[in-house]
Amino acid sequence: MSATTRSPRPGEVDGRDYHFLDRPEFERRAAAGGFLEYFDVYGDLKGTPRAPIEQRLAGEGDVLLEVDVQGALRVRETFPEALLIFLRPPSREEQSARLRARGHDLPDDVERRLAEADVEEAQMEAFDAVVVNDDVDRAAEEIAGILEIRRKES
Repeated sequence: MSATTRSPRPGEVDGRDYHFLDRPEFERRAAAGGFLEYFDVYGDLKGTPRAPIEQRLAGEGDVLLEVDVQGALRVRETFPEALLIFLRPPSREEQSARLRARGHDLPDDVERRLAEADVEEAQMEAFDAVVVNDDVDRAAEEIAGILEIRRKES
């Protein structure tokens, strides 16, 4: 589960949706090496706590992380064998509609996110696979298939 310095949105619960930390606590943990990856994302710090990932991997279990492009590339630095799957929207128009439908981003924030998406998609070649999220169930099945092939190769 990710940690963030942003405030919880209505309905979000600490420890279920995110670990909500104040900025000094997040920075203290980051300085102590407590995050596998972390970045400033639109003014808030977000990161993946290191300990639960390492514990899971020590038990020979799989770990699935939902991180942005820069986070994925940072994970690859630590775990070169990591399988990176780029999940992309079917079109920029669909992505725009999805962002607007969330209802918690200002129009300028949506435009900033769409511009960032162009930058992120330019880095798709650094990933092992690309999955188009045109249908959640279909995309999940494709990801599961990619993971199954990877397990058989290992």
